[in-house]
Amino acid sequence: MKAVGTVVAAFGRHYEIELDQGGRLTGFPRGKKSPYACGDRVELTSSGADQARITAHLPRTSLLYRSDEYRQKLIAANATQLVLVVATEPNFSEELLDRALVAAEHDDLGVVIVLNKCDLTDKLSAARAVLAPYQALGYPVVELCARNDVGPLRPFLAGQLSVLVGQSGMGKSTLINTLVPDAAAATREISAALDSGKHTTTHARLYRIDDDSRIIDSPGLQEFGLAHLDRHGIESGFREFRPHLGQCRFRDCHHRAEPDCALKNAVASAQISTRRLGSFLRICG
Repeated sequence: MKAVGTVVAAFGRHYEIELDQGGRLTGFPRGKKSPYACGDRVELTSSGADQARITAHLPRTSLLYRSDEYRQKLIAANATQLVLVVATEPNFSEELLDRALVAAEHDDLGVVIVLNKCDLTDKLSAARAVLAPYQALGYPVVELCARNDVGPLRPFLAGQLSVLVGQSGMGKSTLINTLVPDAAAATREISAALDSGKHTTTHARLYRIDDDSRIIDSPGLQEFGLAHLDRHGIESGFREFRPHLGQCRFRDCHHRAEPDCALKNAVASAQISTRRLGSFLRICG
């Protein structure tokens, strides 16, 4: 029997696959490579009860992944938007936020930033201040308390295949549990001593919210490597840089000590924030 389906969870060299005609089974790749990500579309041939061999990898429309100098970590395939989850506590990394935004921009994904745990009102103003520059760049910021009400986010998810990304402890699993009540995603309390959450999701999983909206929950992360992008790719991932790229005196300007640097001139005229240029320079190393 041949079939077509969507990878809804990846566990090393075996995959949970939702078939187009209904039902689920476990799929295994041919050969030693496991190149599939949650959200991938594949063709299969049955190899036993509830098992199948993956025989073809259908074309992707997008692939979100992170990388360092040694390896790549696939996050989600065929997503249409990135939902970046941060919270009033624990503290979240602005550089990680910038890195994830670069990856989304590079793959032409829409972006929504979710500020969770807004019931912690004593820390809300500080979190809003950190996110205000992103709103000014046109990134929507949705405020909510995932334990109580995710209504503000629902309009942004309609008709999308969204992928949730964020540090551990931001409340992604709680958000999934509220959006998809039968998801049974595990949640754990924050480790106050480390000011970071305990990892609760160990692999990406795709959930259906309704007939035309799906969402992929991904493991919490503390870094987002961009080793697969060169400096020019990272530059273009900062959307406010784009009008100024190619305007420097030197074609290979690194935007550090070079004279007549268009990005530094834009910082001086408040068109680019000092913090964002600094983030770019740290990412490039």
